[in-house]
Amino acid sequence: MKQIYGFIAILLIAITFGSCGYEANKTQNRIQFVGEAQGTYYAITYYATDTLITQIQIDSVLTAFDLSASIWVKESIISKINNNDLNVVLDNNFIEIFKLSKKISRSTGGAFDITVSPLVNAWGFGFKNKSELPSKSVDSLMELVNFDGIYLLNNEIIKENPNIQIDYNAIAQGYSVDLIGGFLQSKGISNFLIDIGGEVLAKGKKPEGKKWVVGIEKPSEEANSERKLDATIEIEDKAIATSGNYRKFFEENGIRYSHTIDPKTGYPAKNTLLSATVMCDSAAIADGYATALMVMGLEKSVEFLKDQPQLDAYLIYSDQGNEYKTWGTGRFLKMIDESGLKSH
Repeated sequence: MKQIYGFIAILLIAITFGSCGYEANKTQNRIQFVGEAQGTYYAITYYATDTLITQIQIDSVLTAFDLSASIWVKESIISKINNNDLNVVLDNNFIEIFKLSKKISRSTGGAFDITVSPLVNAWGFGFKNKSELPSKSVDSLMELVNFDGIYLLNNEIIKENPNIQIDYNAIAQGYSVDLIGGFLQSKGISNFLIDIGGEVLAKGKKPEGKKWVVGIEKPSEEANSERKLDATIEIEDKAIATSGNYRKFFEENGIRYSHTIDPKTGYPAKNTLLSATVMCDSAAIADGYATALMVMGLEKSVEFLKDQPQLDAYLIYSDQGNEYKTWGTGRFLKMIDESGLKSH
């Protein structure tokens, strides 16, 4: 689960952040829950003739999910696996994320890899302090980065090397959005917008027939600078996730190092891509691929997306003159309203 100061780059502008509220609209009410989870915020808005669910139920689903996939919870399933606990029992959420992560890893040629955890920690982007990383140390840790070196067999995780550790942070937050979406639908709610730390899932429409509106953040020079929108997009029955390198990084000797680690080099990804926004049917899939695109960089991402009709994307990058530019797939550009930058 990405932290609130992390690289989440989607800003929800379709709802007003505040306490839970009700707003009559024809025969349906606008119901909203706002809270905290996974080190960030969540905001859920739906329309229904009755409340149907409570915020306590939402919190319960998210808490249970943390016990499966959060590296920040010592007793979670993922923490037990990383500690080689022999008594760990996998649940459906853990298994589904694992299988989906493998699929994304293979389709991106390893640009997405959940076994990059030791390097994430060593570079100071996990739960440990940054350590000095001479090339020999990177080479040593790279021996543990191999998504094919860990697999599922008879509902058990098998490691080829016991020191391999996994990190779901680049996909779990999106998965939690899908999880809440499934929960709402199971309760008969069909028109809703879910935002957890910037990962968004929209279903249906508002009662007046309007689509949900989501904003995409403009990259900034400073990690703590005021958030400004680059563009907005109207969506229904779609999920959106953004990965960027401008909210979580460190500088050393005048060089900025992104939190996104390239699994193939062992070093923070360094390219002209500033943020990657992906739109598809699943927030988890969008989340994972947005991270992979940040590793690939602009040119490779554009080529990759040509063969991925299920994915739409909007990329913000810097040119040789250090000016912001954008590129997007055709369907994304038809839906987007650029407010800060001109399309490339």
